[in-house]
Amino acid sequence: MIAPLSIPSPDESWRVFNLGEWLRDIGLTWFAFDINIHAYALCILLGIIVAGIMTNYRLTRRGAEPGIMLDIVIWAIPLGIIGARIFHVITHPDDYFAGQDIMRIFYVWEGGIAIFGALIGGAVGAWIGCRFTGIRFWTFADAVAPAILLAQAFGRFGNWFNQELFGLPTDLPWGLEIDANNPAFPIGLPEDTLFHPTFLYEVIWNVIGVAVILFLERRFRLQWGKVLGVYLIWYGLGRIVFESIRIDPSEVFFGLRTNVWAALFAVVLGVVIILVQRRRHPGAEPSPYMPGREWIPAASGVVNSDAIYSDHDESGDVAVDSSHDDSESTPATSGASRS
Repeated sequence: MIAPLSIPSPDESWRVFNLGEWLRDIGLTWFAFDINIHAYALCILLGIIVAGIMTNYRLTRRGAEPGIMLDIVIWAIPLGIIGARIFHVITHPDDYFAGQDIMRIFYVWEGGIAIFGALIGGAVGAWIGCRFTGIRFWTFADAVAPAILLAQAFGRFGNWFNQELFGLPTDLPWGLEIDANNPAFPIGLPEDTLFHPTFLYEVIWNVIGVAVILFLERRFRLQWGKVLGVYLIWYGLGRIVFESIRIDPSEVFFGLRTNVWAALFAVVLGVVIILVQRRRHPGAEPSPYMPGREWIPAASGVVNSDAIYSDHDESGDVAVDSSHDDSESTPATSGASRS
């Protein structure tokens, strides 16, 4: 039964916007191509833009060159998309390897991407980008971690537009309405059945998580990948709960859905990163750049001769710290210009 506070799902016509048809309708009849813009893609794109702005701001505050984030994400985003698709295909083999056209594994526009795969692929891309730019990988990871969580909140609205990945039936007043003719609607249930709005649960969890991460980062001066560790723990814990009440098909191993195992792994990995990095790097990061790759602003060309050695970077090389201050807002200004 539809409750007064139930959440309606968008009409199916909202899922795809035909740009070509709209241009012809307003008089541009010469435009003969149909260009379909999916609401899900717009949600993801908006999340990427917001995350990029936030990451750039956080890196710049640490002393990185403004805009250098773009030199890293040109590697991280494509590899993140590839990783997301590979993870989805591997964890849904019956959708692609049970007699179907094998080429369908490349049809990303038909849907089918996995966040955990995006994190793995994106991390590989970010590592490559950091090697090219000279930015410490852990510095970038900490800068991007809360931004990823915010981007994921935007992306979940795409599930709302698509009426997908919802949870178990519920009598709660904020249940989600799903069209009975939706292929994902469980067979045998009444048409007015409400479902847990798992997309909304995750949006709320992620937004709160951004605030929690930023608070903990400032309170405990988290660096050297520890912010990334907190992100993995927070996101993993939430995903374990939300994934457990979803009813979309998924591979099950030892009684748990694939993504629950992935979320558990994320939590463990987050704890390991924090413990290991806390032991390896007890001091503050001396610079967002690897030794010898520092960026010197145009207004500053003076090399500090009083530099002292304070810590080691992730590769084991000695890093130069040009300040005795322990705060993260003090970048190193010595060394060669970034190539």
